[in-house]
Amino acid sequence: MAAEGPPPPVDLRDPAVFAQGIPHDLFAELRATPGLHWSPQHDGDRGFWSVTRLAEVVEVSRDPATYSSEVGHIQMYDIEEDCLAARASMIDLDPPVHTRLRRLVSSAFTPRHVQGYREAIRRRVRATLDRLEVDGGGDWVDLVAAPIPIGVICDLMGVPEADHGYLIELSDHLVAGTSSEPLPADAYGNTTDLRLLPFNSPAASAMSAYADAHAARLRERPGDDLSSQLLAAEIDGEALSPEEFANFFRLMIFAGNETTRSAMSHLAMHARAFPDAFGAVAADRELLGALAEEIVRYSSPILYFRRTVTRATELGGTTLAAGDKVVMWYASANFDDAAFDAPLEFRVDRPPTPIHSAFGGGGAHFCLGASLARLELVELLDEMFDRGLELDHGTPTHVDSNFVNGIEHLPVTVTRSSDHRSTP
Repeated sequence: MAAEGPPPPVDLRDPAVFAQGIPHDLFAELRATPGLHWSPQHDGDRGFWSVTRLAEVVEVSRDPATYSSEVGHIQMYDIEEDCLAARASMIDLDPPVHTRLRRLVSSAFTPRHVQGYREAIRRRVRATLDRLEVDGGGDWVDLVAAPIPIGVICDLMGVPEADHGYLIELSDHLVAGTSSEPLPADAYGNTTDLRLLPFNSPAASAMSAYADAHAARLRERPGDDLSSQLLAAEIDGEALSPEEFANFFRLMIFAGNETTRSAMSHLAMHARAFPDAFGAVAADRELLGALAEEIVRYSSPILYFRRTVTRATELGGTTLAAGDKVVMWYASANFDDAAFDAPLEFRVDRPPTPIHSAFGGGGAHFCLGASLARLELVELLDEMFDRGLELDHGTPTHVDSNFVNGIEHLPVTVTRSSDHRSTP
């Protein structure tokens, strides 16, 4: 294995690199240098190759036979072989097992099916914006960006409204597993070895415990929610084990909440930074979908995913060996000037192809909830425009993570609103 080009000038494992958002200058330098870029071993973790250009991210994403989610791990750090099965959810598996699991839930997230959630989403949007307007502002994340997506995914999973705040808290702490200051190992009464838990976080144990209790309630009184469907489902004639259901539940809550929440958090900053683009869409609602797509591209809520090479191959002019780790930097690929015209410009007139990689680069692991996330963003934007809602914001506090491009706090002030008020 021969390293291509110089190593990155900073350690991409360090959350501090992303403390102010995506390091665009760094990724532009990596994209411009031929070959992949090698980050050497650090603190016992093996080194990895960084994939920074869109075409190569797509190539990796669409070839799970060569670039595996199941062999190794989907985050850049190493975990022991005996931990893989204990931590595995659908996102950590390869076809055909991944395909069978995905089929259990995929019908609930098709573009046609999610349109049935529109009115429920709009009610949640109206309620959150009503509270924001009454207060004249507040923390955009706490008041708007967090409660909308967690409310929607919890409704789908049959979680009572009273428990939504607790699941937001646990989801936040899962992200803390990728930060420089993780939770204490015994948080939430955890007694499980952290190496056996997703994100190395005791919050994963707490969410599994919640999933167990949730499943027990639904076995006694099943509903028409996705959790009840999963509990009744069979794979090869067998029901999901408690561990499999807990892993499914945790993935649905985390993925359905955290990524859309991050995009909605960035939305408020984009609205202030790019008023012409937002104004154009306010005047022409046919562009709502294009605006939502540009928000997702520009925000790149998930910074990266990792794959492990299963056989000798070549990618981007670099020779790879079986066992090598490759890290797909979506936050770089989405600003690749070989794929996007003036990528640092925020534009609602971008052509539909190439599609950005913020929902993955295609293939088996393309984001299951992409249609739902798009709908939530469109409904929030549409309601903001209906109200004539404009925002001023203070300094954002970024999530301390090298995995999620999230915003922890964003103080906003409502600077102008129409006299119209919607009711929940």
